[in-house]
Amino acid sequence: MRAGAGSSTRWSPAAFWRGCLAPWRTRRLLEAHLLVLFVCAALASTALFLCCGQTQRGAEALASREAPAVQGLAATRLAALRADQEAHTLVEMHLVDVAGSGETYRSQLSAADQGLSRIADRTDQDLGTVNGLLATYSNSLSLGTSLYRDQPLMREQKLHEADSLLTRKTVGLAPRLDDLQRNQLRHARATAAPGPWQRVGWWFAEVALAALALTLVSALFVLRDRCGRDWNVYLLAALVLTVLLAVVPLVTTFSVEHALDGALRDLEQITEVSRRTGPALADAQASVAETSEQVRRQLVADAWTGRVYRGTLVGGLLVVVLPALGLGLRLDSDYWRRR
Repeated sequence: MRAGAGSSTRWSPAAFWRGCLAPWRTRRLLEAHLLVLFVCAALASTALFLCCGQTQRGAEALASREAPAVQGLAATRLAALRADQEAHTLVEMHLVDVAGSGETYRSQLSAADQGLSRIADRTDQDLGTVNGLLATYSNSLSLGTSLYRDQPLMREQKLHEADSLLTRKTVGLAPRLDDLQRNQLRHARATAAPGPWQRVGWWFAEVALAALALTLVSALFVLRDRCGRDWNVYLLAALVLTVLLAVVPLVTTFSVEHALDGALRDLEQITEVSRRTGPALADAQASVAETSEQVRRQLVADAWTGRVYRGTLVGGLLVVVLPALGLGLRLDSDYWRRR
């Protein structure tokens, strides 16, 4: 008898929850569950949609605007320095009169000009001054190696003028490009970094999803304990979907942010390499081109990520609708029609 009495008073989660819900009438209990499910699902879905959308927009902006702008500025700076180096080598080796000898520095000037043109619509910074400096610098360099090839003093003056336009402290082409690079890299970091409100949004979404899952389990328990019903298919589907929404978008976001961090490190490396001077400019250009390709591969729009984002939107809508159908149909069948 004592053993039986002891076993009958043994604590269990079902008995505890049954005792907590005992004061409530079944109908009011189901209606309360329906309201809580709707509120939690709506809040969680909205937070997930906003957070996932912000992450995707940041990744797209970095891939389409910020990263190409950083790469373009680095390539422009290296090309301008390489053009100056090649022009001086041409003059020092007395190759000015040799046919086709100036093609290298001209191609570098062309690459610098094309680099600025490509990023004109990908940056909010004003490139007018830099474009003007590049045009004047290109003109001085061309005059020093072509027009005044037979006048050493004028040639030296034009080459000195080109050097001044390129390297003059603060106002030269290279220092201005340095400033543009620093600003653009700062913009790239701000674009890729998740803001404090986005982190709060993720916490809010996860808490709302946890509350939704607990309420779904409670609703399933009430239907089985109070109404003698088997498992509700709508609520079971909503529970599975809630677990998926709590895990898949979060894992995907972590993966995207990891890729963005890697891309930012590569962009910082590109900016650092582009500030090299001396005979290693050709190697620096090759390094920048290789790293830029690596960044492009990292930031290529991932079809799986896009599917997850769209799936989050659809799943958020379903997780609102399914509990409403599951409890709404049961309430309508057992209680509302009898009124």
